[in-house]
Amino acid sequence: MYKSLFALLTITTFLSCTNAPQKLPIYGNKEIRTQVIDGKEVIDTIFQTIPPFSFIDQDSNIITNETFKDKIFIADFVFLSCGSICPKMNVQMKRLYDKYASNPNIVFLTHTIDPERDTLARIKKFMKAHGAETNKWHFVRGPQEEILKIANKGYFSIAYKDSVDVKPGAEYQHEGWFVLVDKKQRIRSMKDGTDQFEVDKLSKDIELLLLEKE
Repeated sequence: MYKSLFALLTITTFLSCTNAPQKLPIYGNKEIRTQVIDGKEVIDTIFQTIPPFSFIDQDSNIITNETFKDKIFIADFVFLSCGSICPKMNVQMKRLYDKYASNPNIVFLTHTIDPERDTLARIKKFMKAHGAETNKWHFVRGPQEEILKIANKGYFSIAYKDSVDVKPGAEYQHEGWFVLVDKKQRIRSMKDGTDQFEVDKLSKDIELLLLEKE
């Protein structure tokens, strides 16, 4: 189910230099801009970033891009009635959260794609059961159309409501990506959040990103 990602992404890969740590790629579209400054031609590469958003988290805080200013964050999309991949994703996200809970540079962002049933009260209960601190792990809800749009277009994580009658807990089709976003809100890594081995690789990517110089 993850093959669709590679049809959507343009990946810019940075090669490591001798004795220098390898840098993670930057995912998404890019734009080359040329301008003249003091008589000299300057070429800049502008990379795709997470689109503007405004959602509400488990403690009724308004969460926007500004919430993650100068932070690295890991994002995913789930719903609490999910009977397929979400429970596995939740276990792996909690494992990552526990590892980085004391790191002030790392924050977590989970979106529900089923805001009708995932009320703030239900989300808050879920987060309390996971021992999550509000300022470290935000579980947000918002208008479903906006959540699905940012999943598909902002994070390259396909999510949609199934158009046919399905069993409870399978009303939505979605991918299980954990998306690593840097301090400039650019996507730097995507790993299968249902697979412990893949999440371990994401943890290594986090460590690489923490070493990057601005």
